[in-house]
This record gives sequence, structure tokens and C-alpha cells, in this order.
Amino acid sequence: MHSVKTEFTGSQGEPLAARLELPEETPCAYALFAHCFTCGKDVLAASRIAKALTEFGIAVLRFDFTGLGGSGGDFGNTDFSSNIEDLVLAAEHLRATHAAPTLLIGHSLGGAAVLAARRRIPEVRAVATIGAPADPEHVLSLIGHRREDIERDGEADVVLGGRKFRVRAGFLADIAAQPQAECIATLGAALLVMHSPVDELVGVDHARRIFDTARHPKSFLAIDGADHLLTKRADAEFVASVLAAWARRYAFSPSGSRPSD
Repeated sequence: MHSVKTEFTGSQGEPLAARLELPEETPCAYALFAHCFTCGKDVLAASRIAKALTEFGIAVLRFDFTGLGGSGGDFGNTDFSSNIEDLVLAAEHLRATHAAPTLLIGHSLGGAAVLAARRRIPEVRAVATIGAPADPEHVLSLIGHRREDIERDGEADVVLGGRKFRVRAGFLADIAAQPQAECIATLGAALLVMHSPVDELVGVDHARRIFDTARHPKSFLAIDGADHLLTKRADAEFVASVLAAWARRYAFSPSGSRPSD
């Protein structure tokens, strides 16, 4: 396995920092990984799962959404729609430089984003979510009482994960307008829903709602005992091993090598 730093232009015209994890042999599939809300491409779950997947022949591109990590732009000017656009542009980057992704993986709100982005990335044949909310409006529970300040003043600083972020009213309006149930029902790809029954941030009932809304082929995996961020290495490795076995049926190229567009 080797890791390559790269970048591409995001939804606001700013450079987005990315890292492509490549297996030693020719990849059997290319995947995109969308990280959790206000996290980054180097959060433990993203880095561990991406690296573990290379052992199964899957190349994984993970990147920082606009305004986060090493990417340019202002987080306060982003919303769920811009996250979707960043994902589409990441897929275009992979398509132009290597091969189009056939697998999308999303953690937490990143899971909601890949479900919404699938319709705009036609080569995708499989989508996997990890601890994802059934609706992006779930993030309002993280904003808490600051929502009233945002609605009254148009913006407010919100502390998330020990860091301060500026959240604007446009963000709230955007997530409220998302047709997430329709995106899930018309996914047009195989779906693997992975969720911990004891997830402390996104309750497992969200997984049930996603699973019930989606059409077959669909599968559910309980990540028993794991926390939301998959901070235990064993949990991330378990997710990667099951995900790779599942993806082989749907996202790998028939020849077992580079997928065709």
C-alpha cells in the first residue's frame, strides 16, 4: 500500500486536500470516502478504514470538505449541498486521473452525503454508510440551543468536538430542504448500512429508517460495541473487512482489476 497526496477544486472554487490510498497491485475498485461532520480526511475512522481496504485491492480517495482540514474555503459558507457537490467533484477527479469510483463510503453525516450524491455519480454500483443519520437535519441536535441564535441573528459560533465553527442560517435552510428519503428510495445501487447499536451520537433507529426506505439489494451490519467515531482500531478493521467482502459482489470489476466506466 502507498499513499499519494493530491488536490482538486471544490464546490466553491477552492483547492481541496485529498489523499489517495493505493494497493500494491492494480486496484480492483476505486472508492470515495466521506468523513463525518466537521471532521476531516485524517480522522481515525477514515484513515484506518481506507488503509485497511487497500489490503483487499480497493483504492480509496478521502478528502477534506470545503473549509475543513487542509482544504481551502470558509466552513461558514458551506452546507449539505456543497458537501454533495464536493463529492461529485472528487468523483470527477478520480475519473480523470485514475478511474471513476464504483463504491461510495460515508461516515456519520458523510453517510447522508454519499446517499444523496449517488444519483450524480453514475458509475457507482455500491454505497456503504457508517453511523449515518437517516436525515441530515439530525445535525440540529448537535447545534442545540444555538439554533435560535442562528435563526435570529443569521449566524452564530457553535462549538463542535471542542472546536468553534461559524454556522449560518443558510445551512439550516439547506438541510431542511433536502429530499433525503427520495434519494435513499431511488438510490439505484446496492446498499450496506453499518451502525453500532450503542452509537452515542446517532441512534441505531436511524439505520432502521435508512434500511426500511431503501430498496433491495440492501444489507445491515451491526458494529456491536463500537462508539460513533470507531476509535478502536479493531472496530475499524472489522468494518473494512466486511465492507471489502460485500463490495466484491457489487463494486469490483468483472476482471478483478481496474473497473471500467
